[in-house]
Amino acid sequence: MTYTPTELIAFDSLLTEEERAIRDTVRDFCDKELRPHVSGWFDNHEIPRDLGPKLGAMGLLGMHLEGYGCAGTSSVAYGLACMELEAVDSGLRSFVSVQGSLAMYAIHRWGDEDQKQRWLPEMAAGTAIGCFGLTEPDYGSDPAGMRTTARREGDGWVLNGTKTWITNGSLADVMVIWARTEDGYGGFLVEKGTEGVSTTDIHRKVSLRASITSEISLNDVHLPHTSRLPQTDSLRGPLSCLSEARFGIIFGALGAARDCIEQTLGYVQERMVFEKSLASYQLTQAKLADMVLELDKGLLLALQLGRMKDAGDLPPQSISLGKLNSTREALEIARTCRTLLGASGITTEYSPIRHANNLESVLTYEGTAEMHQLILGQALTGEQAFR
Repeated sequence: MTYTPTELIAFDSLLTEEERAIRDTVRDFCDKELRPHVSGWFDNHEIPRDLGPKLGAMGLLGMHLEGYGCAGTSSVAYGLACMELEAVDSGLRSFVSVQGSLAMYAIHRWGDEDQKQRWLPEMAAGTAIGCFGLTEPDYGSDPAGMRTTARREGDGWVLNGTKTWITNGSLADVMVIWARTEDGYGGFLVEKGTEGVSTTDIHRKVSLRASITSEISLNDVHLPHTSRLPQTDSLRGPLSCLSEARFGIIFGALGAARDCIEQTLGYVQERMVFEKSLASYQLTQAKLADMVLELDKGLLLALQLGRMKDAGDLPPQSISLGKLNSTREALEIARTCRTLLGASGITTEYSPIRHANNLESVLTYEGTAEMHQLILGQALTGEQAFR
C-alpha cells in the first residue's frame, strides 16, 4: 500500500466539505486550462491577456472579499485555491494574488464607495486588471523611504516617481500607486492611458517568466482628488495589503512543493539505475521522506493560520512565520527533487527546475526571508533589529 504525501496526515479530513469542493474545482480547472500551456508560457515569457476573464469566471479574483461580484469565500478556501494555482506555476498564483489581495483588497479596504463600484466588479470578473505599485528601484524592504511623491495642485494631485518589479504592470487597467504626501503616504488609483504614465516590461528573467513584470514611470501625472484612496494616510495602507498577499503565499508555495514531489515520485519509480528503480534506493527514499515531512508540517501550519485568519485573530507576525517557512522549505524541496531527476531535471519537461526558479522570487517578494526573520525576532524578544 502506498500513500500520497498529504494522506499521511489525512489532510482532507481537516477540511470542510465546501473547502474540499472548492479545492477540487480549482484543481480540475488548473489541470485542464493551465497546466497544458504553462511550460510554453514560461519558455516564451508570456501570460495570455484572456486569462483574466477565465479566472474571473471561476470566481478566483478577490475570492475572499465580500460583495461587488466577489465570491466571499473563507480564507482557508482562498489559500487552497492559491495552492492549486501555484502547483501549476508561481506566476499564475502571483497574477491572482496581485489582482485580489493587493489591488482589489486596497480598493475594498481603503477606497470609497464610488471607487469600489467603479473597479471591483470588473476586476472580480477579470475584465479589468490591476497592479500594485509600492516597490521602487532603491526601496523594497524599506517602503518608508519611497521617493515617489504626490503633491496637491488645485483640487487634484500630481504624481512623480518610479515603481519597479510590478507584477501585471503593463497589463493593468488600474494601478494602485503608493506615494509620499504632505501628510504621510497615500494610495492613488491611476487609470490606464493617463498622460505621463509609461510602463517598460522587465525581460531576461529566469524566474516568474509566466508573469509580466514591469517598471512604471510617473512623470507629472495629473489626477483628480477622487483618485486618492480616502482612508490612507500612512504605510498601514500598503502593509495591510502585503499581509493579505503573504497569506496566499503560505499556501501557494506549498502547492509548488507538492507538485515537485508528485512529479518526482512518478519519475523515480520508472527510472532504472543499475537494473532496479531509482525509488528502491535508500538515499532516494531518505530524500523523499524528508521532503514529505516538511511539506506536511507546512500544510498543518498553513491550515492553522488560515483558521486563525477566518476567526479574525491572525497577527502579521504569524503570517511572517508561515511565509518564511513555506517559501524556504518549498525552495529546498524543489532543489532536492531536481537532484533526483538528474539531467532530466534541468529541462522544463519536468516542473521542479521551473518551480525552483520561480520560488527564488517568491522567497524574496512580499518581504524577503531575512525581513520575516527580523519580524519574528522582534516578536520574540521585543527588540527591533531592522537598522
